[in-house]
Amino acid sequence: MKTAKKILKRIGQGLGVILLLVGGFCAYVAVTPPRTYDPPVAPNIHVESTEARIQRGEVIAHLQCISCHADNNNRLTGKRLDELPAIFGKVYSRNITKDKEKGIGNWTDGQLIYFLRTGIRPNGTTAFMPQYNLMADEDMKSVVAWLRSDRFPVQASKTEAPPAEYSFVAKMLAWTILQPGDFPNQSIPMPDSTKPVAVGRYVATAVADCYGCHSADYLDLDKVHPERTKGYFAGGSKFTDEAGKTIFSANLTFDEQTGIGKKYTKEQFIRAVKTGVRPDGTIFRYPMVPRLSLSDREIAAIYDYLKTIPRLNNNIAQKQAEVQLAEK
Repeated sequence: MKTAKKILKRIGQGLGVILLLVGGFCAYVAVTPPRTYDPPVAPNIHVESTEARIQRGEVIAHLQCISCHADNNNRLTGKRLDELPAIFGKVYSRNITKDKEKGIGNWTDGQLIYFLRTGIRPNGTTAFMPQYNLMADEDMKSVVAWLRSDRFPVQASKTEAPPAEYSFVAKMLAWTILQPGDFPNQSIPMPDSTKPVAVGRYVATAVADCYGCHSADYLDLDKVHPERTKGYFAGGSKFTDEAGKTIFSANLTFDEQTGIGKKYTKEQFIRAVKTGVRPDGTIFRYPMVPRLSLSDREIAAIYDYLKTIPRLNNNIAQKQAEVQLAEK
């Protein structure tokens, strides 16, 4: 009997210590800035700027950079990311113009590439943004060439958005789920242009990052093996539209009941992605916007790829209706 009491006492003491440690850690996270790392050693890379690279970089920038970083004058000085739920606090993107004080003008090409691949800045701070660890080396160099170019959006500006006011939830995520990526230890080639499915997979995962929004949770992605992501392309990630209402990303699998199996022909899919208008005439809701920079060939390849992935039944319309009813 005494032995049992001692065991229970030890268990209680152990739980008390664990709770104390957890509480101390939570308090530390709450009162300190977001997690930082040692300044990284960036690769020694020099990107040769060509018009072809700048043009390709501009295509990718329209898919990734401009929507999050462009101010009202279409210059990439940063802005508030209203599409993120309020639970993350007030999140602002940074100035990525060529300004040497407020922007990235003093970064080396290697530092830019390291940051884009891992999410770690030269000073060791991290960014609340996608990590492009699957993007081909050539496309990565094209992005850098565009950021160094004379295009208007990246011209030097000292304007900057306010500092982010991260919530406890956002800070905790930075310590747990939202870890920096690893810098690739080998070169990443472009996909075989003669294989539409390979091209579609590459564009949908590495360039346009479609799976990041159109899976179950954009905070819980398998960034190394996208196909292992929960609810891969079946939608369900939660966002906030321009009116402040909760919306869910669409199911893009070919499930015939809840996906796009019976809703889109390839031609209709191309038209919808480029114009933002569905075959029934309804319009995509923010943060989904027309992807004008993607070519018809690339969008057709995404369609071909989506036909090859598992069909998942996920009724987004029903979820949306339930949330709308709750928000009234």
